[in-house]
Amino acid sequence: MTHLYSNEEILARAKMLAERLSSTEQVQFYKQAEAKISSNQKVQRLVDRIKHYQKESVNLQHFGKTEAYHQNEAVIDRLQKELESIPVVQEFKQSQEDVNDFLQLLVKLVSQQVFKKNQSTQSDN
Repeated sequence: MTHLYSNEEILARAKMLAERLSSTEQVQFYKQAEAKISSNQKVQRLVDRIKHYQKESVNLQHFGKTEAYHQNEAVIDRLQKELESIPVVQEFKQSQEDVNDFLQLLVKLVSQQVFKKNQSTQSDN
């Protein structure tokens, strides 16, 4: 006989899993990289400038100022490249990819287990 879990039990187990995941090496490294980025003045200045130019681009595009829009987009591209060349940003991006890969693997494993469990309960019926 198969045990059916209540929503509360599932949520409690999911919360436990989330707590365990947050203490993994990958997630800890991501949190550290995020903290470094948040406290880096150069990174924050570049992010603020990019946001400013992005807002400006939206307005320029809205008013049909195509030449100014393209110039603005070129500035954004240059600022993005400068931002991405900073080692702490590269470290952060790598940690994001690592955590994402890790979470995708977990989702795949859980999905496979649910599918196997579902198949076995259907064959029992």
